[in-house]
Order: sequence, then C-alpha cells, then structure tokens
Amino acid sequence: MTDKEQLITADSLESAHVKKKLGITKLIPRLPWFVAGGYVVFWIMLFLGVVIPLFYHLPEGKTLEDAGPGNKAFIAERAQEDLRVFASIGTKVLSSDNNEIKTHNFILNRLETILGNVNDEIVTMEISAQTVSGTFIRNTQLHLYENVQNIVVKVTPTGNTNDKWILFNTHSDSKPTSPSAGDAGFMVVIGMEVLRLITTQDFKLKTTIVFVFNGAEENTLLGSHGFITQHPWAENCTVLVNMDAAGSGSKEILFQSKDPRLAKLYKKYVRHPFATAIAEEIYKSGIVPSDTDWSIYTTVKNTLVGYDIGQCINGFVYHTKYDRYDIIPLGSIQNTGDNALSLIVGLATEDWTETTETGTAVFFDFLGLFMISYTNTVAVKLNYAVAAVTIVLVYLSLLRIASVAKVTSEHVITWFVLILVVQVIAFVLGVGLPIVVAYVFDKYGLTLSYYSTPILSLGLYVCPSLVGLALPSCIYLKLQKNENLTYVQQLQMALHGHAVVLSLLCVALNYYGLRTTYVFTWTLIFYAIPLALNLLSTLHDRGWSWTFVLKVFQVIPFMYNSYIFYVLIVILTPMMGRFGQNTNPDLFISALAALGTVLSMGFLILLINMSRRSGIILVALVAVSAATIYVASSTEIGFPYRPKTNVQRLASLQVNRVLYEFDGTVSRNESGYLISLQDRRGSSPLTEAGVDLSNMRSLTADCNAWPVCAQPIPDWRYLKAYQNLTWIERKTPIQTPIPTPPLTLLNRTILDDGKTLQLVMRCNFTDHSTLVIQPLTDVTITKWSLLDSFRAVTPPYIVFYSYGLKKEFIDIIIELTKPDYDFEMPSTIVGIGRQFMNATGDAEAQAFYDSMPSFTAVVQWLADYHQYIF
Repeated sequence: MTDKEQLITADSLESAHVKKKLGITKLIPRLPWFVAGGYVVFWIMLFLGVVIPLFYHLPEGKTLEDAGPGNKAFIAERAQEDLRVFASIGTKVLSSDNNEIKTHNFILNRLETILGNVNDEIVTMEISAQTVSGTFIRNTQLHLYENVQNIVVKVTPTGNTNDKWILFNTHSDSKPTSPSAGDAGFMVVIGMEVLRLITTQDFKLKTTIVFVFNGAEENTLLGSHGFITQHPWAENCTVLVNMDAAGSGSKEILFQSKDPRLAKLYKKYVRHPFATAIAEEIYKSGIVPSDTDWSIYTTVKNTLVGYDIGQCINGFVYHTKYDRYDIIPLGSIQNTGDNALSLIVGLATEDWTETTETGTAVFFDFLGLFMISYTNTVAVKLNYAVAAVTIVLVYLSLLRIASVAKVTSEHVITWFVLILVVQVIAFVLGVGLPIVVAYVFDKYGLTLSYYSTPILSLGLYVCPSLVGLALPSCIYLKLQKNENLTYVQQLQMALHGHAVVLSLLCVALNYYGLRTTYVFTWTLIFYAIPLALNLLSTLHDRGWSWTFVLKVFQVIPFMYNSYIFYVLIVILTPMMGRFGQNTNPDLFISALAALGTVLSMGFLILLINMSRRSGIILVALVAVSAATIYVASSTEIGFPYRPKTNVQRLASLQVNRVLYEFDGTVSRNESGYLISLQDRRGSSPLTEAGVDLSNMRSLTADCNAWPVCAQPIPDWRYLKAYQNLTWIERKTPIQTPIPTPPLTLLNRTILDDGKTLQLVMRCNFTDHSTLVIQPLTDVTITKWSLLDSFRAVTPPYIVFYSYGLKKEFIDIIIELTKPDYDFEMPSTIVGIGRQFMNATGDAEAQAFYDSMPSFTAVVQWLADYHQYIF
C-alpha cells in the first residue's frame, strides 16, 4: 500500500499524516463554512428561545377563586382590585387632596378592614397615623418639611418578646401627572395583601413586623426620614424590606442588600429570585438617576440592614402619565406578591442574627431559576483562586502541546506570547468597536437610536464586538507560518489567550474591590473545568475532540452572561432618557453590550475558525452591523421616541420672576418658560417636529450672575443639571394663584453689640418651595433659626421646604456680621421660589405645551421666584 493510500484510508476520519522535519504534524480537516454559520445560529436561538422567555416568565396570577379558609397563598386578583382603585385617584403629589385625603383615607380604610378580620389568637395589629415635621441635610441642601403624613402598622405575634423587628416600607405619593400605579401603588397593594395574610393565617411568626406606607417619598424621601427619626416603633426595627419602583409591569429586582446573612435568607425563601450584586454596584456608582428610601433609612440608622427591591422593567413610563393600572399584568402582581410574602414570613420565622457572617455578599440569580450567594470574603479568595488555576491549566496545556508536537516548551510559550498579544488586541477591539459606534452616532446627533427599538443594539454593538473578538485570531491563523504546531493547536492556544486576558482582568477587578468580578470568575470556571477534563482524558490531543467538551460547558456561562447583561441593558435603557445632556448615554449602553458579548461569546466566537472559510461569518456580521447602522441613522426606526410607550421627557415651569434691588425697587420683572431637557438629544427633536423654540436661550449668564440662576429650582436634580436649563421669555405676564408676597421683612435690626445684623423674615411658602440665602463678599452668617450645622455648607444655602397638611407661613431669623460692620450697604441675597404644582396655567401656556409632539411627555406647572437684597 502506498503512502498516498494510507493518507486517504487509515486516518482520514481524524487526521492525515505528513512528515515535517523532526516530528509529525497532524493536519485536521476543517469544517465547511455553513457548519460554522449554523453554530452561530445555534447560540442565537439559545438566547432567543431560552434566555429571553425565562427572563420575561411570570407565574400565573391567583384569583379570588383560589382563596379560601386556611389558604396562605398571595391572591393577586385582590391586590389588583386595590391597585385599580388606587390608580383611579389620580396624581398624588405631596399636599394635594389626592395624596393627603383621598389616598390617605383609601389606605386607612383598607387597613381598618384588615384590622376587623385579624385572628387575635395569632397576632395583634395596631395602626398609627403619623403626622411629622423635621429637617435634614442631603446633597448639600437643607430639607425642611412639616405635617407630612405616614400610615404605620405593627403586627405582633402573640407572646412575642423579640426586640429585633422587621420593617416593610413603601410609599403612596407620586410625581406630577403620574397616577403612580407602578411607582409605587403596586408595592402599596402588595404590602396590604401581605398584611391581610399574616393577620389571618398562622405562619408561626416569631417577631414583630412594622409596615410603613409613607406619604412623601417623591419629594426627597421625607416620609421615611420622619418615620425613622421620630416614630416610637422605629427604634426596634432591625431589618428593612424597602419596596419601590423605577418601572412597571414585570419582575422586581433585589439591587441592594447589606448583609450576607440576609442574602442567604433571600435565596432560601424567595420563590422567584431576581437579584444581582452588579445592579447594586451600578446603583452606588451614581449612574442611576434615582434614589429610594433605603438611603435615608440606612444613613440615619447605620445598623439597619436589609433589602432594597424595585420594579425595574419598562422604565419608560416611570414618573409619567403613562404609569397606569392597565399595563400591569396579573402575573407581575403575583410574582412580587409571592416574593414579598415569602421573604417577610421567612425573616419573621427565623432568627437571622444567630449567624456570625459579616461584611457584604455576592449574590445573583441564574435565569430566575435559583439563587447563588456567598460572602465577599469567600468571593475574593475564589476570584484569585480561579484566575490562578486557569493560568496554571493553560500552562499545563501548553506543555502538553509541546510534548505532542515534539518541540520545546520554550518554542510553544514563545508562540503563545504572540497569540496572547493577538487576544489582547481582540479584547480591546471587542470592547472598543461598539464604543466607537456609540461615539460616532453621538457626534452626528443620533444618540439613543436603540431607545424605542432595542433590537438595534444587536447590530450597533453586539455584531461589532463579535467582529472585534474574532478578527485578530482569524487573520493570525490565516497568516501564521509555524510548521511545528498544527492549526488546531494554535486555535486552542488562541482560546487560552482569551482565558489569560480574562484571568488578568479578574485579578485586577478583584484587587479593586468590585463584587462584579464574580461574572469573570464564573466565566473562567466553565473554561477551566472542560480544559481540565480534556487534559485528564487526552481529548486535549485528539483533533477537534476537545471542542465538544468546551461547547457543552459553555452553555451555562453563555446563558447567564447573555441573561445578566440583557437584564442590565433592559433596565438601564429607559434611564438613559433622563440621563441629562452632558454625558453620552450610548457610551454606557455600548460598553455593557460589549462586555456582555465578550463574556458570553468570547470563547465561542473563536471557534468559527474551525471552519475553512471563517471570514464568511465575519463578513455576515459586518453586513448585519452595516445594515443596522443604516436603518438606525437613516430611517424612522432609529428615531428614539414613540407616543405613550417610549416618550421624550420634558420638564417645564411657567415662571414669573421678580428681582429687587437693595432699596426695594424692581430691577427685573419677567415671565417665561423654564425648560429642563432631560436627555442627550436636547431640543432638536422638538425643533424638527415644528415646535417654535426660536426664542429659547441658555440660562448660563443668569446662573453666573445670581444664585440658582434666579429661578424657582424645584429639587436637587434641577440643580445638578442647571447648565442645561433654558428659558423662553413671553410678553404676557404669568399670573400665579397666590397674590400674597412670598417674603415679608418683619425686622431688620443692628444688635446691641453693633457688629451683628439681625433679619427676621416671614416666608409665605407653598407646599413645595425653595429658599436661597447667599451672603455677599466678606459677610458671615453667625446664627440662624435653621439647622445650625447647615451653616458649614458652602453658600449659596439652599433650603427645600415642603408640607403635607397646609402650613400658613414660617418665620426665619438670620444674624450676619462683616468686617467693617457697615450694614447700610447690602449684606445678603435672599430668594424664594414657590411651586404651584396643581395649577395648569393660562391658555397661552397650554397652547405652547399643546404644540409639543405626541412623543413628548410634558410635566409642567406654575411657579414664581422673588429675589431680595438685604
């Protein structure tokens, strides 16, 4: 038999033999290009057919037919009916009748009904209607509030002596225009149904549970501050379950938890887990433009631990008039209800303080099927260990390759260093190309093109990332001239190179202290295990055989990584619509998509090089990306906004402002529209839609000349983005509903020491007002009737004042001094901005707002600002 015949028959199933120099190099047949194409399609279908359905899966909602004696199940239909009534009240702005009377009475009536059905043999129930006033500093501003209403309920098991109580908190107020079905009426009715169950069914509770339905969260977390600082039941509250929303109509995510013991209990009791430490680190980074009562509770009482849980899907309706009852499915209520009930009952039946674990925790769910958690101490050790083991296994694999190829280990390692450089380039391209796309789109005014059509992100960011990951190795393997190492071995080394890159990143992120490192760690675990198995079984040396084991093990990290980054993008995309104009939000979304692609497909995409024509796959990816870029940039599909579902947010005040000189004369009296544009595209979509903004001007000059731009800033978010505030002046004066002047100087006295000027001012505030105090050069405030520690803040001093139940006025005393004691000259500027949130304005204003396109959600009201010099 000839050598040629041997080549064809003996080893054709796996390899052909050709003598090369001193050794024998195996030439392994490569796969047809369409097999590689099918391979890519498989992973796409796995994502679309398994990952996405599991993410959106909701349990079947239980109806009243499922209720009955002894039934401990959460009944979603009962909560849904309560939600319908709650949403029908309408907007629930602090101090409005809807909030202070109708919503307050609605909750009280429901609680009284529950109280009438309490099983006295198992628990006692008390209701406390709290009206509270207080003050605190937050974000360098002073928050002063009066007559804010909370409704507090205490459920105590019979015979209970445990002094460590559980606190369930949510809020019932809303932003203007929003009926607040999702934020947070959804959580209010969840809390009431949980209350009904634990007071009628015997869950063997061992500790007291306090429920707080606070009436002022949207106005800088006032209700929670009032409870935790002043209510007598607050002292014993040890574990917090805070329920809020930044979306509506799906699952609720656990995005903050301080204690590893509590993470374990969440894992143990919650029926539909949805949680990740990544969300907590993103939230704490300040990227998310929201806040929750958790911040106040854990700041005021730093020993308080627990859970911060929120609705997070469909954040497009958040704080808009589209946050309606009818967009929330019954299954969503059932999902959150099951979880809230099981978590509250679990905490109340188990002494979580018995364990000694401290610090923070790494926690995450796997496709909503089960939960994994462990302490951060364990995580740090695990992260380092997995990175080290992966690098050791890669080294052993290189030695095996050298042995099989009958070359020196130095030769193999030298080539591996080259391949490692190639994979570093691949990683940089995999992350960098999507970011480049985001930068270019922003440069040409096309930011947020994916906002209403999320599938565009696949072509804009995922496909470029895949091309970046695969292209360097594809070029290298086409051009490499190593006659001692087979194509298969070098492809194997390319995957090792990617593993080493991830290992080094894992070490760096772990050293930096990020719990998010767990994603890299678990990705590496499912590369290290098949590599170890291949080495032990000799599949490592048998052609393409090692790829089968690798592919099987890659299913898990692919599913998880694609799941978690899809979740993050779904949650964060709506937030990009209120991210402000100063930062390109696409950079953040593209980076998330790129990292998700690298971690999901980093190993898998390299295997397209098993194909004889892997370039066809890359060309297809480039074509998809190019087509998507065209669609996103040149068609209406890429326009970010849609009426009702994906709106552009526009906040505006109808303002009358009056500026007085030191002698009391008016230097400026004008009216106009203060407009806060909340996303990167700014006013361009409005102009393109035909809105007349020709008179719009920046307030930069005003902001440089006067404190807070001489405008009635309603909250800290306006202050944060004051550079982007714009003004449209109008000739017709804006008439505010209250003719009473906002400030009356009751007394201006030089005290007996001759060194101090005392001002006594009566402020006629509305329910939402701002007081601004700016001492002039060399003037020092030595004493005042406000919180004394607030004087340490750098001026201007900004006070946000609010009340729930009406307060007529507030008197403020300020004492000033200056080096020359010349008080015949100006000493300080005082400004008062008043909000009239329940006033719609005149016909001219309504005509202006009606001219806005249908894709715009306008939140507007009347306001005035008066600035004085004393």
